[in-house]
Amino acid sequence: MSSLRRVLSRFPRARWLRRALLVAAVGVVLAGVLTGASVMWVRSGAAGHTFTVEDVPEAPVALVLGAQVDPGGQPSAFLAARLEIARQLLVAGKVHAVLVSGDHMDWGYDEPGAMRRWLVDRGVPERKVVLDHAGFDTYDSCARANRVFGVRKAIVVTQSFHLARAVTLCRALGVEADGVGDETAKRFPLLWRRGVVREYGAGVKAAWDVLSGRDPVHLGRRETGVDDALRD
Repeated sequence: MSSLRRVLSRFPRARWLRRALLVAAVGVVLAGVLTGASVMWVRSGAAGHTFTVEDVPEAPVALVLGAQVDPGGQPSAFLAARLEIARQLLVAGKVHAVLVSGDHMDWGYDEPGAMRRWLVDRGVPERKVVLDHAGFDTYDSCARANRVFGVRKAIVVTQSFHLARAVTLCRALGVEADGVGDETAKRFPLLWRRGVVREYGAGVKAAWDVLSGRDPVHLGRRETGVDDALRD
């Protein structure tokens, strides 16, 4: 009798396990479908809109997306590479102002300020560099470029593994964007591979952000910094 009870007692657990495995399998399939769909959306949105410094069409503004700033206020190698592309675009006459957009939520950490200092130290006129202090992610940077700074056409600058998502987001948010991507940071293979892998999940988030139509974390009032820089 006790043996029969033990056998019967296993069935509820077995049913629970089967249900758990089924839910997990459905979750894996759904995640794969969402990821695949977002990858296709990102790639199709950026198709024909990624270039080199030499062949990118002109635009009024370069939008440089923020990245890590090291202790002491120095841009990381990834961020410095983006800024160098923006400097080259300005020197080549491909753009006439640079909008640097990054994280400044904590006053002890200032990506846009570090980006401006780097550019000015290398000969870019300070009046040509406009700061967006609330570019907390790529979606926010693109949305604020359009809604706060009035940017309608821009060259987006970031690493090449991030470029398709950045261009697609900006175009979905009202900025006629082309992009130039950095490849020099491939000399940091571990960080580069981490960025490549991260893009799969980031693409799903980007698609959700666009579909939901969310406002940036901080929208704020209309700013004329880009207009002023272009008039100089």
